[in-house]
Amino acid sequence: MDLEPAASIARNKNCTASGGLAVRIRDVQQTKQDSFALKDSRFPPMTRDELPRLFCSVSLLTNFEDVCDYLDWEVGVHGIRIEFINEKGSKRTATYLPEVAKEQGWDHIQTIDSLLRKGGYKAPITNEFRKTIKLTRYRSEKMTLSYAEYLAHRQHHHFQNGIGHPLPPYNHYS
Repeated sequence: MDLEPAASIARNKNCTASGGLAVRIRDVQQTKQDSFALKDSRFPPMTRDELPRLFCSVSLLTNFEDVCDYLDWEVGVHGIRIEFINEKGSKRTATYLPEVAKEQGWDHIQTIDSLLRKGGYKAPITNEFRKTIKLTRYRSEKMTLSYAEYLAHRQHHHFQNGIGHPLPPYNHYS
């Protein structure tokens, strides 16, 4: 789960996905939320003033398909997960959600090369090496909720459950 201010920080945060793993959503949600949204050392902690500008997006990854050709996917339609052996002989993986390549204006090769670098590959990238990549393509359904929508939903369900007083605003600092 990614919690991020809508403006500049949203462009800088990378998504994290559990590509192809059959896991309980509740486990992923808690793990990802704890380890990435609140402990990302690349960005300062969120402030109370940023809360009204927050959006939470969740991407449900579906239709995983292993393909034989590293070019067998569509920019803007498929997310891709690559698996490769790095220059030290270690197996590495990296993934991009379907919207990443399109948002960056990348073609297939630029996307693959960026994923290789994201996955830690440091050697020169050749066409022969690209052909050794194991590629899995997938689709994604993304849902986004603003902080205001979250509060309204939370308030509605709080009253619906028979508790007669409003909830205080969420404060993850307390």
